[in-house]
Amino acid sequence: MAKISVVGTGYVGLVTGACFADLGNTVTCIDIDVAKVENLNKGVLPIFEPGLEEIVERNRKAGRLSFTSSFEDGIPGADIVFISVNTPSGSEGEADLKYTRAAAQSIAKQINRHTIIVNKSTVPIGTGDWVADIATNHIMPGYSFAVVSNPEFLREGSAIADFMHPDRVVLGSTDRSSAEKVSELYRPLNCPVLVTDLRTAEMIKYASNAFLAAKISFINEIASICERLGADVKTVSRGMGLDKRIGPSFLDAGLGFGGSCFPKDVRALAHMAAINGCHPQLLRTVLEINRDARRAVIQKVRDSLRGLADRRIGVLGLAFKPNTDDLREAPALEIIHLLQAEGATVKAYDPVASEAAKRGNPDLVICNDPYEVAAEVECLILVTEWNEFKHLDMRRVKELMAGNVLVDGRNLWEPADMAALGFEYHGVGRPSHPNHEGAGHQVVVNMPQKANT
Repeated sequence: MAKISVVGTGYVGLVTGACFADLGNTVTCIDIDVAKVENLNKGVLPIFEPGLEEIVERNRKAGRLSFTSSFEDGIPGADIVFISVNTPSGSEGEADLKYTRAAAQSIAKQINRHTIIVNKSTVPIGTGDWVADIATNHIMPGYSFAVVSNPEFLREGSAIADFMHPDRVVLGSTDRSSAEKVSELYRPLNCPVLVTDLRTAEMIKYASNAFLAAKISFINEIASICERLGADVKTVSRGMGLDKRIGPSFLDAGLGFGGSCFPKDVRALAHMAAINGCHPQLLRTVLEINRDARRAVIQKVRDSLRGLADRRIGVLGLAFKPNTDDLREAPALEIIHLLQAEGATVKAYDPVASEAAKRGNPDLVICNDPYEVAAEVECLILVTEWNEFKHLDMRRVKELMAGNVLVDGRNLWEPADMAALGFEYHGVGRPSHPNHEGAGHQVVVNMPQKANT
């Protein structure tokens, strides 16, 4: 088992550290936020991620996982150090590497044996070489290091499962033996490991996220066309997804992508392409379509209510996706801002992200449950498809509302069912009033039966 240090205790760093500890390694997580470290040592996590609290507590008690704000305590003696710090967008869409720079400098100053420095954060192509230069300039004489790129592919809300059951592990380095040592950490997971050079590994992460973002924007573009032509995008995506060349993942039309990865990474890749003489038209269009998905909701509400001034509107869901409290680039925040800018009063509910949203928007009315949101509003907008919203008593919701406009930003409900309850229903790429029996319902005919074994 290895002695590991992880710099940064955000979504990636904390999940990485906790999971490696759960695999039997000794892990020290380092964060310069002293208050966050104090809370972690008390078992209080800074993020919500299903299953993470239990893993952290189990490994803290077993002595395999500890937290510190001191590089002097956390780095010496480590075999492998992961850099898992934030890389926010700069003013031109580029990745801001100030935290990566600070981490690399602090790590290098404390190395007291040969140490492998691993970039776990999503960083621009060439960052591995840059980190090596920083370490060379700050390491004490007589000590050595190697740099490995190991991009993360964790989804918020399912990060533990993604770590423990990865599709692949990507490692890049100019030092093959160091890449192989890092690969040993993943051996218990029995997954494919791709070893390549630093820059190719860094590009794999950006290319993967950009492709998935493009897939989401593509189906939202199709949804817009479906609305004009009377087709049902939910059934269209089902028909597309049955094609093995396409697959069903990331083909759910809705309000676009958010979070800390897709928007930031597509912007950063487009920036890298542009400043190196390429013309990333596709990447720019992916971002434009994503913005349009949020604005289309505002247009639907505005048209239905004949204006937004002094209207009362409810929003279900604030986090950018279910099973996380992350509000970064969340569609709900932009939608609420646009509604308020035109004079609407907005109240909202989210199972875990409500208080954080309130801190960022004092005019937002936070409710204790979905039914409180529905009371006396003229329009209700579903933004985040939390499981509890799937089981709402929609008849009761309708009775509580002052109006009847329902905007289903995630196509959670069937148009015909909502129309029968008296809602003026608006989905994404779905007919508000099905024009023939069975419209909008997915029917699979003549599916082959699996043989009994």
